Amino acid sequence: MSSSKKRQAEAAPQAEKPKKAKKRKANAPDDDSLDVELGVNLLFTRMDNQLLADHLAQKLTRFGTELSPIEISDLTMSANSIQDTTSWQESRTLDRIPDFLERFSRGAEELMKASKRKGAPHTIIVAGAGMRAADITRVVRKFSSKQSTVGKLFAKHMKVDEQVEFLKKHSIGIGIGTPARLIELIKNGALSLENLRRVVVDASHIDQKKRGVMDMKDTMLPLARFLSLEEFKSGYVDETKPLSLLFY
Repeated sequence: MSSSKKRQAEAAPQAEKPKKAKKRKANAPDDDSLDVELGVNLLFTRMDNQLLADHLAQKLTRFGTELSPIEISDLTMSANSIQDTTSWQESRTLDRIPDFLERFSRGAEELMKASKRKGAPHTIIVAGAGMRAADITRVVRKFSSKQSTVGKLFAKHMKVDEQVEFLKKHSIGIGIGTPARLIELIKNGALSLENLRRVVVDASHIDQKKRGVMDMKDTMLPLARFLSLEEFKSGYVDETKPLSLLFY
């Protein structure tokens, strides 16, 4: 090659190598549906009961690879078990939880009441982590009264024995907890479901890594086990004493 041609070849711009598309993690939610600033997954505003049932089933399939088909079936929720909350088109942020509760109950007056039986809430709110449950506890304390206490039923900084004693001594209107701890308190008889009217899943909230309670195996599977407890299943479809399953 002549020196002039060599210089031309060296001066020619190098063709850019095509950039590899970043692979999206299989369990990552669609970023278009996430409002990171508010910490909210907007999908749940648009999901009716059938879409929610399908969403839960997809998450079970994804995270329940070690479960048998029978176990998956036992944990699967039907659309009839879930109440449609798409009529609530307000922002599903932490500060709006009390308004949501009022909208899907008979209002603040009912929410401030409690059964005479100790440890028998009318409402249970399920969160994915103790810190989030603590935040929810703070905002729903507006429904506390002399006759009704808001119960902290999550694992962070609280021992089971302490919560058992707490439930024995207090009339609870609303209990906020994490799935595994709630299951433990139900199974040992400390948390009564006798007066339960609604279960609310804190589904819209996402953490700094853009993950919600259904986006991680460690929280999704305990949640599925909690929602499918035998103590709940009959209530979801009982017309005489219905148990509402709501996704916030």
